[in-house]
Amino acid sequence: MAFLKQILPALRQAVPPLQRSMSSAADQKRKVAILGAGGGIGQPLGLLMKLNPAVGKLALYDVAGTAGVAADISHINTTAETTGHTGPEELEAALTGADVIIIPAGVPRKPGMTRDDLFNINAGIVKTLAEAIAKYSPSAMVTVISNPVNSTVPIAAETFKKAGTFDPKRLFGVTTLDVVRARTFLAAKKGLDVQSVDVPVVGGHAGVTILPLFSQATPSVTLTDEELEALTKRTQDGGTEVVQAKAGKGSATLSMAYAGALFADAVLKGLNGATDQVQCAYVESSVVPGLQYFSSKVRLGPSGAEEVMGLGTLSAYEQKGLEALKAELKASIDKGVSFANQ
Repeated sequence: MAFLKQILPALRQAVPPLQRSMSSAADQKRKVAILGAGGGIGQPLGLLMKLNPAVGKLALYDVAGTAGVAADISHINTTAETTGHTGPEELEAALTGADVIIIPAGVPRKPGMTRDDLFNINAGIVKTLAEAIAKYSPSAMVTVISNPVNSTVPIAAETFKKAGTFDPKRLFGVTTLDVVRARTFLAAKKGLDVQSVDVPVVGGHAGVTILPLFSQATPSVTLTDEELEALTKRTQDGGTEVVQAKAGKGSATLSMAYAGALFADAVLKGLNGATDQVQCAYVESSVVPGLQYFSSKVRLGPSGAEEVMGLGTLSAYEQKGLEALKAELKASIDKGVSFANQ
């Protein structure tokens, strides 16, 4: 029994960045809706959001199996009121009044699949959900996890534009997992306290479009050319590493849920008036000419993306990486826009 009583504090000690953020986020209780709550990402994400003191209502939606997940999570003794919603006919109830909507819905990656392979299925799912959001919760902050993010965010944006509800400040592609990986890998390589490490990651959220800026890491580090190449490559291929390690039985679900919860918590804090929330996110941007969407540092606030920051000074290696990602990222953006408007 003593062990059970210690589970919640132990969880929060295990994820100190999330705990520190959550501890000061509860100025106002908010409604959070998770679309795809029954999946491998959605279930642990629902658990983490149930632990967040800023969440007053937690609406869990999926096409099947939601009732069991909602019942399970609802038994956790935190204050968020948890409801389950199953099927398109219950989307309205899940979305109405939502302040933050998180979308992990879609099929996961399997061995041999790229994020682009997921496009035909997940694109349609995101478009359908975006249509419902435009109808039932047009002023919500929308955070998209469903891959390929490089294309699904433009799909959501175009869908909102058609409905007349698009606000670029309120739509985000969640690229936080790339940051989490870069922090973890750098800390392990250089023997640093991972809780003190930060690494901006810019570009997109697939393969070569993921560009970690180790030259801007905190604390400042010196890397050999070999270390820099290896760390960059591992950050870019982190998803594939997990898919291969799970041997066909899943993709990055737990780490993605953690990263999604980190970003959602920052959005909640921004909504509640915090001015110090800066996260990397994939948003509509003019940071890189010719790329309508780009991940870079974003300052969050009550309106959402209050400021989209520039890239700062890039090293020669990073400048080369930026040039290398442009064509692929543009093609992914164009593909999403075309799908939404076909």
